[in-house]
Amino acid sequence: MRPTNSFMMGIAVIIGEIVVLGRIPSIFEMTLGFSVSFFLTASSMALNDYVDFEIDKVNQPDRPLPSGAISKKTALCISAVTGAIGIISALPFRESAVFLAALTFIFSTLYNLYGKKTGIWGNLVVSYCVAVPFLYGGIVVLGSFNVTSVAFFLLAFLANTGREVTKGIADMEGDKLRGIRTVALVRGEKAAATLSVIFYLTAVAITPLPYIFGQLGIAYLLPVAIVDLGFVFSSYRIMKDNGRGSALRVKNQIRYWMILALLAFLAGGLLS
Repeated sequence: MRPTNSFMMGIAVIIGEIVVLGRIPSIFEMTLGFSVSFFLTASSMALNDYVDFEIDKVNQPDRPLPSGAISKKTALCISAVTGAIGIISALPFRESAVFLAALTFIFSTLYNLYGKKTGIWGNLVVSYCVAVPFLYGGIVVLGSFNVTSVAFFLLAFLANTGREVTKGIADMEGDKLRGIRTVALVRGEKAAATLSVIFYLTAVAITPLPYIFGQLGIAYLLPVAIVDLGFVFSSYRIMKDNGRGSALRVKNQIRYWMILALLAFLAGGLLS
């Protein structure tokens, strides 16, 4: 079930480990950390396909379930088995790692079953699931949080939440038909743009913390300054023009700033 997504989330844990350690972690830490995130994501994707079966029959009929490649019962079994493997993979680590893996599994399951139409609350859960691998990587190798891992998590969480809110402006027509209560539909495009900018600029405010606390050096600070300028530029664009076209452009821009932020943290971890 969308193995590319699962693979990328597994890699995100390894990146989180590298950033916090400042070096390549052990094979044990990389393999099991990857496995936890890979299989929990696979579980969520399989459940998502099960829940979205009727929608996908219309919008994406080539997916495994609507195309008849696998049955709904098989998708549920895949979700249960991969979820169990993900949790079991966390057991050799500290209790905090097991707890966070279980919590993430619960959040993703609740989102798939009940959260898709809740608007901002659903956005927050999606962003948590996107950002938590970076935090999890730090817990795997340290057993606790530090400023860098928390900043990494918060930047990804805040930026992705802003992006989800911006995306709601671009997807208003389709979301209205599906009954999704996005900020743009409930409060209007201007309110959605303002809220997304609050998330973007809060992310900017967090980026200096690893440098201020002496955990990452100039190799982090220089590229992350470009990230900050990017977030500020995108914030200006969405406030100036709240329309669908502008929202689509800003949504895509934010993805690039997030990738550059990931590279900034990685460079800072390896070169500091």
